[in-house]
Amino acid sequence: MAILVEENTRLVVQGITGRDGSFHTLQMMEYGTAVVAGVTPGKGGRTFAGPDGAGVPIFNTVDEAVAETGANTSVVYVPPAFAAGAIEEAADAGVSFVVAITEGVPVQDMARAHAFARDHGTRILGPNCPGVISPGKAKVGIIPGNIVTPGPVGVISRSGTLTYEAVIHLTNAGVGQTTCVGIGGDALIGTNFVDALEAFADDGDTEAIVMIGEIGGTDEQEAAQWVKENLGVPVVGFIAGQTAPSGRRMGHAGAIISGSSGTAEEKMKAFEENGISVAKRPVDIVRLIQGVLSA
Repeated sequence: MAILVEENTRLVVQGITGRDGSFHTLQMMEYGTAVVAGVTPGKGGRTFAGPDGAGVPIFNTVDEAVAETGANTSVVYVPPAFAAGAIEEAADAGVSFVVAITEGVPVQDMARAHAFARDHGTRILGPNCPGVISPGKAKVGIIPGNIVTPGPVGVISRSGTLTYEAVIHLTNAGVGQTTCVGIGGDALIGTNFVDALEAFADDGDTEAIVMIGEIGGTDEQEAAQWVKENLGVPVVGFIAGQTAPSGRRMGHAGAIISGSSGTAEEKMKAFEENGISVAKRPVDIVRLIQGVLSA
């Protein structure tokens, strides 16, 4: 099994003719994802040339794409000023899962888009995230397909780069993954740690979870409490930003320490108090995961 994306994922790419959209569409198709439609206003009726002669029909609207192809998932590769509108368009068309890759989406726009998606029963992943990949089944976003391998470990991360690093270490050690989820590091995201943990809790093939957090906010502490109260599989955690100074934003919009609640020390303490094994370095994740899997 897997979470969020799998063999039945039918993907529409919003912004398929742009630089990023076209590049990553080819990557997703080469991995085996069923990319059934693309959307670029004004370019409807054209065909996107995929690998091995495969063609993807391009539509002017998501509504048209869903009606013609039965797409159930969308990935957004459009400029920041238009990303929230693209998310809302997908939700309004009945798409159940939207992966927003775009970075720099205005917070006010995302507040509106999150409310709109929630009212329409649509799950958002992101924005400013690397997406999601279920090894051997489907990839939606920009996570490289050559670093993953099927197995029993779920991965959730706020950091795109650390997602890749952790997964590479796991794969090189022969520890495969059920699904790897990059939730994004913006202040307002759709799917948070607890949402992803709930999904993994319902996946019978996930035997352990890696959770990679960052400084800033209290999402990691809330997730740790949820793990203790609800989760039946072991979790290994890592917090990025252990040497970050207080009051300075580090990388992501959400990665800023305010008082003590957002510090790496506070988050690592919360992990340990709630039964989560804490890795001091990304490479240590492998040893800890191997330990809990063999226990």
